[in-house]
Amino acid sequence: MTMLYDLTVPAYKNGLKALSAQLGKALAWGEANGVGELQFIASRLAPDMFPLAAQVRFTCVQAIQPPVRLGAAGAPALADDATDFAGLQAQIGATLAWLDTVDAAALDGDPGRAVSFDLPNGMIFDMTALSYVRDWAQPQFYFHLVAAYSILRHMGVPLGKADYVSYMMPYLRPGTAPAA
Repeated sequence: MTMLYDLTVPAYKNGLKALSAQLGKALAWGEANGVGELQFIASRLAPDMFPLAAQVRFTCVQAIQPPVRLGAAGAPALADDATDFAGLQAQIGATLAWLDTVDAAALDGDPGRAVSFDLPNGMIFDMTALSYVRDWAQPQFYFHLVAAYSILRHMGVPLGKADYVSYMMPYLRPGTAPAA
């Protein structure tokens, strides 16, 4: 059984592919509407929130950290925020390429095993592998993924729910899509 792997890596790949497509749509929309890459890169939802470039990097980091903490190796380092859309896409591409190499067996040991991690502010968390995935890893990944999506929407990019969950289309029952 590949429980922890199945709860993380495929979900991260789905979200990152959707984010990549949203960025592609944003770039095209920006070019047609006079919104430059730097405007997008620096945009944020609130003064105390990180800008788009950081949200994309954090989304990638949050897709990397859980597999590493659960036993995967060889993760890419994403130390700096990208300065253009090519850089954003490169971060997503590097993360996706690495996720393709993650061995399910490396993640799927005992779900009750201890996982500890610390934050830069000195806080340390002690959890089980399962509670780590459920209560920290997944919420952190989706927080930054939604923040990036929301910044693009805030900037005027015509994104919708279908852009956010584009990975669901293979599951759509034929003949049930609404008429355009």
